[in-house]
Amino acid sequence: MILLNHVLVATDFGEASDAALSYGRALARTFGATIHLLHVTENVYLKAVGTDTYSVVFPELQRDVDEEARRQLRNRMDQDTPTDIVLLTSNAPAASIVDYAKAHQIDLIVVGTHGRGAVAHLLMGSVAEKVVRSAPCPVLTVRQPEREFVVPDALSVLAKA
Repeated sequence: MILLNHVLVATDFGEASDAALSYGRALARTFGATIHLLHVTENVYLKAVGTDTYSVVFPELQRDVDEEARRQLRNRMDQDTPTDIVLLTSNAPAASIVDYAKAHQIDLIVVGTHGRGAVAHLLMGSVAEKVVRSAPCPVLTVRQPEREFVVPDALSVLAKA
């Protein structure tokens, strides 16, 4: 028997992440689970300090970045599925996702992947791959565009018509 109480969907607000959220919602509805919708914002202060050149970081910049991320998270909420919005600030998104999953007894992580080529992957790495390698639970990676197996619920389609 599969028991899912907490499904973590990590998003970067891209197409692959939106597809991952569709999968996460379908699984949460099926199993009566809560979705933890998580986004990791970049820590603008650490990035500015790490450069060799002088840069000015305005105190409100991080607040603005975080507020925009919160707005986008709220826009992706679904009224029919219990959703906890989680916003973390870090320059290591994969580690933040894994740490959150460990701390909150997450049963499944759903994350989008961009499916970049080998050279781009070698240069930039992959958050999804790092999560898969170190997660404390199963990880479902969703690539966009890809053959989808989540289809709209017939009742929800009729209700919207």
